Amino acid sequence: MKTWFITGAGGGFGLKIGQQALAAGDKVLATARNPHLEAHPNLLTLSLDVTDEAQARQVAEAAIQRFGRIDVLVNNAGFSLLGAVEEASAEEVELLYRTNVFGLLAVTRAVLPYMRARRSGHILNFSSLGGYRARAGAGVYCSTKFAVEGLSEALAAELKPLGIQVTIVQPGCFRSDFLEASSLLVSATHIDDYTPTAGHLQKAGQAVNQQQPGDPDKLAQIILRLAGHPQAPLRLALGGDTLAAIEAKNRSVQEEMERWRDWSLSTGIL
Repeated sequence: MKTWFITGAGGGFGLKIGQQALAAGDKVLATARNPHLEAHPNLLTLSLDVTDEAQARQVAEAAIQRFGRIDVLVNNAGFSLLGAVEEASAEEVELLYRTNVFGLLAVTRAVLPYMRARRSGHILNFSSLGGYRARAGAGVYCSTKFAVEGLSEALAAELKPLGIQVTIVQPGCFRSDFLEASSLLVSATHIDDYTPTAGHLQKAGQAVNQQQPGDPDKLAQIILRLAGHPQAPLRLALGGDTLAAIEAKNRSVQEEMERWRDWSLSTGIL
């Protein structure tokens, strides 16, 4: 039996993971601005704004008081911003980073003292395909997920000697609420020059909403199998589209390195 601390449990992946964890007999602290899980003896639901670090510490303490431990932290809370990099206002960028990056850090800092005390635990940080390969029209969003990946890599190295695991979860296109208004912000500024590039992604998103190939219930099943797995990977790509895109980027990076290898090697002091 595990005890889960899940952020963003008001819908999407967080809700699905919470439901399946409860069905498996685990204990769940489900947090969101408005948590929606049905009442259950093993469930504690608390309102949490992840950008409020003091509130995150209070919620983590409440979980310890109720359940005595936190085995799995699922940093799932976040949302997306569509628009060209130039179109994104400072306010929109700050709002996105406050939740996707600073919020993840605040919750992680709140939970880690309890995991360190027990020398065990597993942190699952939700990135996305956009955390490995950026696209025109989602540059600012992708930059937040790139940040999550960098932080998670370092965190994994820091926590491994303490018996705590870190895994970066990279979902592709799943039929969740990711493209719904509740999870998606569109830049208020529009610049015509970016219509063929950034604008294309906005139209594509509208067309594929609720037509995505990924099944969120199957993703939740994988997360339950992953949590606490003794050989858990640093990164777990979920979805055939994610695998294909990551493999394509890896090939592109390798080809580019080979093409410019002489320039790269020419900078050394002879």
